[in-house]
Amino acid sequence: MNTIGIRTKAQDELVDITAEVRRLVRESGVQRGACLVYVPHTTAGVTINESADPDVARDILEALTKMVPRQGAYRHVEGNAASHIRASLVGSSVTIPVEGSDLALGTWQGVFFCEFDGPRSRKVHVQVWQCE
Repeated sequence: MNTIGIRTKAQDELVDITAEVRRLVRESGVQRGACLVYVPHTTAGVTINESADPDVARDILEALTKMVPRQGAYRHVEGNAASHIRASLVGSSVTIPVEGSDLALGTWQGVFFCEFDGPRSRKVHVQVWQCE
């Protein structure tokens, strides 16, 4: 397993980590298999979506903010309940097929680390395995 370190700059932020994940897949030597990208945090997540237009990431964050506002009748005493809920909605892992030592992503797809309680130093674990 490999780990990518990320330093987020905002409370809510989508960080494109596609290039780093692709590099780890190439370095693994796996020609055909799968790549698991996992975020070990309860107020952050990972998703796959369009990476060509940065407005898509902004739209995702805006929609999540409307769905789960920062202020609400939350009981979590730390004050970041909305961050936990957003992370649960997005999810903590994605699995991507590997073909020809590369991620088998669609033309416009990218892998995004999703920060909901930043800015912080975060980790993303990447595991690549070979399939017969």
